[in-house]
Amino acid sequence: MTTRITESSDRQHDLELSIGGMTCASRAARIEKKLNRMDGVTATVNYATEKAKVTFADRVAPEDLVATVEATGYTATLPVSPADAAGAKTAAPTEPDEAAEWRQRLIVSTVLTVPVVLLSMIPALQFDNWQWLTLTLASPVVVWGALPFHRAAWANLRHGAATMDTLISVGVTAAYLWSLWALFLTHAGMTGMRMNFDLLTTGSTEPHIYLEVASAVTTFILAGRYFEARAKRQSGAALRALLDMGAKDVAVLRGGSEIRIPIGHLAVDDMFVVRPGEKIATDGIVTAGTSAVDASMLTGEPVPVEVGPGDSVVGATVNAGGRIIVRANRIGHRHPTRADGAAGHRGTERQGAGATPRRPRSSSAPAAAPNSES
Repeated sequence: MTTRITESSDRQHDLELSIGGMTCASRAARIEKKLNRMDGVTATVNYATEKAKVTFADRVAPEDLVATVEATGYTATLPVSPADAAGAKTAAPTEPDEAAEWRQRLIVSTVLTVPVVLLSMIPALQFDNWQWLTLTLASPVVVWGALPFHRAAWANLRHGAATMDTLISVGVTAAYLWSLWALFLTHAGMTGMRMNFDLLTTGSTEPHIYLEVASAVTTFILAGRYFEARAKRQSGAALRALLDMGAKDVAVLRGGSEIRIPIGHLAVDDMFVVRPGEKIATDGIVTAGTSAVDASMLTGEPVPVEVGPGDSVVGATVNAGGRIIVRANRIGHRHPTRADGAAGHRGTERQGAGATPRRPRSSSAPAAAPNSES
């Protein structure tokens, strides 16, 4: 996963960190709060994309940002050079599938939970010493299936915080420990014990075991986390594909010669060359040459459109004809493709951080729109 850092004219920097270890929106809000408490730092943490977009002054080192995130119990990745980023992308083109781990835990927990629930809820299925079988089946679910929740609860406890994972861990552990007490220290563990399913409380003083509660709660939460991780991966892939549609570099005319530069260095009114088969780097006006432009990826129109001097062209469309020279008039976050991608990221930021209010950025801070160098 790559991170990017750019510099603005007032000696502020924009940095995008990859955050690891977040499992709910309250964690993102907590990291964001810690970062924003630093002097000269404005941060927005996106739980859905696991990114932190930070604007910081010269007096703040990137290592300080990482240390702050790690002090809250999570991980952060420092920016890498473009060459290293390209090499990492070539060596590892796919990201770890977080949903795979949740899926494995969900499948195993479901297989073990179903008989526990059936035996506990249907007296006709209960046989001698059935309760010990349910303990055997429920223990891996509570210990291994719910391990991510226990780890998160412990990490939050060490930092004096509580999240939904804390509630899940406490509830599952309480039900399991109560059941252990009932089985080993009362007659609930005796041969011939039967447990009825009652919708209403009765006056019975017989101890009950709640292994089905511990197992079922764990399995249901695992199912939710699995579907959430799968949806995040699919939506993230769609956003990255949208942001990758544009050109990665551009041939700019400087002093009568062509210079190939990254698309992020392109400025308004720059003149750049587009050869046949190349993507148009950004929106602009054709100043020389004629060609046919394939805009089907934006408009759906299958027939290329003829363009010449004075005609407008749209970034990320393909030059299907001759060589043209274009004067850029919209770049960066104003580009429609990147604007759509950035809008998608902003939407996930609003959803990921819930109702957490955002501190407004300074008017001099650069926009945090992703560039296409990644």
